Amino acid sequence: MTGLFTITHAFEGFLEDRKSRFLAHLVPVASFDERLTALRKAHPKANHIVTAHRRLLDDGRIEESAKDDGEPSGTSGMPALKVLQGAGLINCAVLIVRYFGGIKLGGGGLARAYSGAVQNAIEQAALVPFQRQASAAVETGFADSSELERRVAALALTVRARDYTEKGVRLTVEGPETDIADLLQAHLGAGRPDPDR
Repeated sequence: MTGLFTITHAFEGFLEDRKSRFLAHLVPVASFDERLTALRKAHPKANHIVTAHRRLLDDGRIEESAKDDGEPSGTSGMPALKVLQGAGLINCAVLIVRYFGGIKLGGGGLARAYSGAVQNAIEQAALVPFQRQASAAVETGFADSSELERRVAALALTVRARDYTEKGVRLTVEGPETDIADLLQAHLGAGRPDPDR
């Protein structure tokens, strides 16, 4: 899983070839359905909205799709997916809106245009190294709660829940898998037993 990248928000790319216009929208995969619905409303006269996506599943496999949306088979969705693969992008989707300019581009021309629009969107994007996300629950006594909060803040983890008990506090945190592991190791290796246990 080394060398993978992702994005945190949407980016756009553009390509024009013989009066056909290709508007590429690179989005986090979680917002794919919402963006597709919005693009269909915003571009009712578009000839096609071609899509491709790559998502990392919980079991470590990569789910991929490529849809031609009425373009000749293999001329649009698959070239778009290959650009995502080549850039090492994960948990991303691309949606390309095409307006036909009146001149047929042929199979090779379509493949070049779709992949070029996706490449342009990637060039505009702020890519970030991909890190698997994880969550964990960490408990500590009241005496050590400020130290735990400091560690969580230093790692920039997201606190999903903060529950107070008779003995102390229980934080449910979320963030990059490696940072969660660092927090757990530091917390368990602190050498300070919970005085309330």
